[in-house]
Amino acid sequence: MATSDLVVIGAGPGGYVAAIRAAQLGLDTVLVEKREALGGTCLNIGCIPSKALLESSSLFRRLHTDVDLHGIRVSGVTLDLATMMARKDGLVAELTRGVALLMKKNKVSVLHGTGRLDGPGRVVVALASRGETVLEPRAVLLATGSAPVELPFMPFDGERVVTSTEALSFAEVPKSLAVIGAGAVGLEMASVWSRLGAAVTVIELLPQVAPFADADMAKELGRALKKQGIRFHLGARVTGATLDDAGVTLAVEDRRGRPLEVAVEKILVAVGRRPFSDGLGLETVDLAPDPQGRLLVDKEFRTAAAGVYAIGDLVEGPMLAHKAEEEGVAMAEILAGRPGQVHSAVIPSVIYTSPELAQVGLTEAEAAQEGREVRVGRFPFRANSRARAMGETAGLVKVVADAETDRILGVHAVGPHVSELIGEAVLGMESGATAEDIARTIHAHPTLSEALKEAALDVAGRAIHS
Repeated sequence: MATSDLVVIGAGPGGYVAAIRAAQLGLDTVLVEKREALGGTCLNIGCIPSKALLESSSLFRRLHTDVDLHGIRVSGVTLDLATMMARKDGLVAELTRGVALLMKKNKVSVLHGTGRLDGPGRVVVALASRGETVLEPRAVLLATGSAPVELPFMPFDGERVVTSTEALSFAEVPKSLAVIGAGAVGLEMASVWSRLGAAVTVIELLPQVAPFADADMAKELGRALKKQGIRFHLGARVTGATLDDAGVTLAVEDRRGRPLEVAVEKILVAVGRRPFSDGLGLETVDLAPDPQGRLLVDKEFRTAAAGVYAIGDLVEGPMLAHKAEEEGVAMAEILAGRPGQVHSAVIPSVIYTSPELAQVGLTEAEAAQEGREVRVGRFPFRANSRARAMGETAGLVKVVADAETDRILGVHAVGPHVSELIGEAVLGMESGATAEDIARTIHAHPTLSEALKEAALDVAGRAIHS
């Protein structure tokens, strides 16, 4: 039986970052992970491999569609999917090894196995090698992440009906692919396989792509993806599926209630994820998830069970790796007696399509629902000189500001590399910046970031280049 200050169950972005920060603060920390490789879903079968494929597939597509405009003549370009997948797998392996080295550097003890609560103050780890070990830590952090949601009438089979995990490792480009769900995962995977040659159809229950996004941004992104050849059925409901040797035929009800059929080789179900607390032994400390599967925590990430904390996808808020990381840091600092908090109002979100979508804060509609009077500034990338030089002019930046105080309430963007621009908006909102503050900040010329400056100027009707 071993004692420690903190046992972290789950080595995803939230868990391993919490373990590092706790160790930095002098806490004796043990990290428990059931996978052989650290990094959780994000690093192994989520954020990182998907971005690798997005980069590779984007390069492949540009060689076929864009380079002629730059005076570059290319012929005989073919796809070597095996090599593309090997690059993706190599990147994942390199980064997971990096996380393991960080554990050694910070003197975090790592146990490979499945951890579970076993009453107050006890954690049992079924070791991957063999046997069990019992830990008696001062605190336990649950950071076990989430799992894909399955449609009841169409269970995953790993071949024809797949999760994003299988969609990241297809051995061949499917001739046709239906994606159910137009959120980040669905649109990113739709982009990858469409670029590589699949006929892709996206089916979304709600009336817009990226249902969480500002309506203007969703419309702009949807328009761009349609131009790339992705077909959409929005406001449509999948009511059934028939599987046979040829693939899957979906029964769909369109937005007007009319029936239609979508026959494809493979189906990617990307309708969301559920908190993963299976087998954690919650009942041994009188904990139970809420109806959405989440654990209730206070502002310091404490559950109702003494000494048990939870972060990331297990608790309320967006299921995002960077949100889990910040919660992990805050929890470790609180446990070490320091102040720690996460400002949930300024957590950015991104869809890494082309163009990208990035946002932080309130949408224009959300601000109106809260009864706020706002002023809005917009600036299109077609008027941005750097975007024009790049040949990537789709999209715009939108700034939502309080009409009375000029405080920035939200920033929303669709365009090239806007995932890299949104950080400025987050910093501004964290610092209580006004639209005027951004408007008077000197931005290098020519840069994409000037679009944010111009949108901030436009809040007061002072945009220079539009």
